[in-house]
Amino acid sequence: MAASEHFSFNEMHMIKRKSLGNVVPLELFRSIRLIGMYQGLPLNGKGTTSVIGKKIGESLPVNTVEDVLQLFKELKIGIPKVLHQDERGMRIAIEDCFCEGLPVHEGKFVCDLEGSIFEGALIKILKRNVSVREIKCNVNGDDHCEYDVRFM
Repeated sequence: MAASEHFSFNEMHMIKRKSLGNVVPLELFRSIRLIGMYQGLPLNGKGTTSVIGKKIGESLPVNTVEDVLQLFKELKIGIPKVLHQDERGMRIAIEDCFCEGLPVHEGKFVCDLEGSIFEGALIKILKRNVSVREIKCNVNGDDHCEYDVRFM
């Protein structure tokens, strides 16, 4: 069987590292996100993280909003909690986000990749346009990260 030219989320589970296992340190992820992408790309990497996040979100094996919330926790993205939901959208808080514990930089919101992952998954599930915007971030000095989700 020929290999596909695209990777799938399910293929990401195919880990055969004998010595180092399936976990990488949070410091490495933070370095890729905040030093490599946030500091190294134009506009703090927002265009890149938007495209990457949506693509990842669309590939997730989820069928409901609850599935997405559970997968966020399982993947250790953070612990999501729905604060509000109605026909126009929802508000999601993320506790224990990857950025928790970093120094405060007022006015900075660094969890756009995670919001874009959520956006891509919701677009796939709801089969309609969705907009996800980060409105609170630990790095900004907020108590938690939070997203405003709009159904279009």
